[in-house]
Amino acid sequence: MTTVVLNRRNLLAAGGSILATGVSGLLSPARAQGLAPTPSMPGGSNNYRAGAPTVDRIGKGGFWMSGTVRRAGDGAPLAGQRIQIWAHTTEGREHEPQSHGATLTDKNGAFRLEMPQIVPIFGQPHGHLAYDSGEFKTVFLRPVMRSAKDTSLEAHFVLQPV
Repeated sequence: MTTVVLNRRNLLAAGGSILATGVSGLLSPARAQGLAPTPSMPGGSNNYRAGAPTVDRIGKGGFWMSGTVRRAGDGAPLAGQRIQIWAHTTEGREHEPQSHGATLTDKNGAFRLEMPQIVPIFGQPHGHLAYDSGEFKTVFLRPVMRSAKDTSLEAHFVLQPV
């Protein structure tokens, strides 16, 4: 067991360390340092349509696709980033134009878009999402739902500058 001796020398050394690092370093919130970029997923770009329109909702809705977009390295939220979403749904197949739409991230880097219920194709209920605006490297995601009965799906992007 280690015994800590509190004497004037130890107290002065500790006080000097606090001054050297700055009190603000002790009080500031933790930041995401060295956050790795999100890699594109295999199959993520299947049936991608460049320039899909930005929409308020895809089809009649009922299912929510949501997530966040952050910058690699410092994890800062990225506002105004375009995310394209498409899937095989109750209203259309993933290659059909009516199954595609895009949305923009808010000031906190979050996005949310309502779309028709995703249904399984090739045995898996899944969605497709893409960041492809050019300021950062393109990323395609293909998250799989736990159950075809789920009514929402999340996907998170960490983007690397080009």
